[in-house]
Amino acid sequence: MPFDATLVRWPGPGGWVFAPVPDGHAPETAGPFGRVPVTATVDGRTWATSVWRDREAGWLLPVPARIRGGKDDGDAVVVEVAVDLDRL
Repeated sequence: MPFDATLVRWPGPGGWVFAPVPDGHAPETAGPFGRVPVTATVDGRTWATSVWRDREAGWLLPVPARIRGGKDDGDAVVVEVAVDLDRL
């Protein structure tokens, strides 16, 4: 099920851009290193990646520039994530 998210750029040089994943759309448990493999779709672009569990920020989906299509920190996106059971 898709959800709306606002992109967030992690501070620092070369900081990654993430889409926060609400608890209702996040995996039930974190895997090794706090990551869980997923198939993600952002604004209609789909790829294989992982969501990360940060102790303070919650679940985060890293969104590379090739997927963002020019969007960056503060921009709205439509996101869908599904745990990739074949890569667990």
